[in-house]
Amino acid sequence: MEPTEGARVAYRFPERLEEGVVLARPNRFIMTVSAGGRTLRCHCPATVRLGELRVSDIPCLFSRAKGGSRKTEATVEAISLDPPRKRNKSWVGINQSAANRYVEFFLRAGLMPEMASGEVRREVRLGSSRIDFLVGSTYVEVKTPLTVIPMPAGLERVKRPRLESFDRLIKHMGELGSALGRGGRAVILLCYLYDAEPFRVPATDGRDTPVLSAARRAVERGMERWQVNLRVDAGGVAMLRYFRNDFLARDAPRAPRIP
Repeated sequence: MEPTEGARVAYRFPERLEEGVVLARPNRFIMTVSAGGRTLRCHCPATVRLGELRVSDIPCLFSRAKGGSRKTEATVEAISLDPPRKRNKSWVGINQSAANRYVEFFLRAGLMPEMASGEVRREVRLGSSRIDFLVGSTYVEVKTPLTVIPMPAGLERVKRPRLESFDRLIKHMGELGSALGRGGRAVILLCYLYDAEPFRVPATDGRDTPVLSAARRAVERGMERWQVNLRVDAGGVAMLRYFRNDFLARDAPRAPRIP
């Protein structure tokens, strides 16, 4: 599972992203960004919390808005946990709404053949849900986690309660599990917009949570869990690695990076 073209065949942004510094996140939809001696009011495309990160004075990449109907001048596409003055920063993509566009690009390029291959269709109805993709005979639902971001030592953290609500994920697990009874394949694809470690369900102190119960039921029906790690920079998005991830297991080998 080492596609040789993964890191070379990249999704390219129409225009290179610009760099700035996020000053604050006054609400979940807005970030204020300092760039070029100005303060911009930017759209925040991630409505969830960003791990335990205190959103203040952190580097970002943003795209300029097109058209006159927008209430914000730009969209923050990625943030960095590196110091603002550091060159060659590492970026964490936060545009959850764009993740499906990136995944579609790599699916159509045939760069995840072990997971799914064939004609790519978007927004396919299954039961009472719309599943992100039907690739050949494989249903693929994409999730872009941002509630856990690896934090370097010394960076200020904001402790938040553990999330217990996974209603939409539970619903889609059930729908995907039912698809298997009709002879199809079904995949939950965790898409990280940075090079993340293999996902593991957080420890629950022996308690059985709704998401664990739903995952077990879907696994019993044959639903597969996969993970893809993408790299975002000012020019575009590259695929680093993808692998099957049994996220109910405690230990799994680290998947190789794509050359």
